[in-house]
Amino acid sequence: MLWIIPAVQTVHILSVSIVMASMAMLDLRLMGLVGKRQPVSRMVDRFVPWVWRVLLILVATGAILVIGEPERELLNWAFRTKMAMVATVSLITLLVQNRNQRDAAFWENHRIAAATVGAVSLLLWVAIVTAGRWIAYV
Repeated sequence: MLWIIPAVQTVHILSVSIVMASMAMLDLRLMGLVGKRQPVSRMVDRFVPWVWRVLLILVATGAILVIGEPERELLNWAFRTKMAMVATVSLITLLVQNRNQRDAAFWENHRIAAATVGAVSLLLWVAIVTAGRWIAYV
């Protein structure tokens, strides 16, 4: 049974990389820095469904990791900060997706809002990864 935690950690880290890559592409597009040949709506439709699916895997593997070491995780300020940022960026992602579903051209027509949302989202995702790494050291 000693293999369970390393196996779960591996799936968790691979899932983090999928979410980070997907959100980085979308956030950079919202900021207008990459993929200008594709409309934002197409990138939202392409990446966000994958993010939601993989976030479910992250929740499941994260729950297993917390069960494995509850005091280390639940009493750790870095873990609590990470979870607060995950909730915040999930709401931001939901906002982006909902606006896109109502009006496919919304983000193209509101460039400052798109750039702001993209920058905040990207900073939160980077901070989430950083906080995740700090959990082991604080």
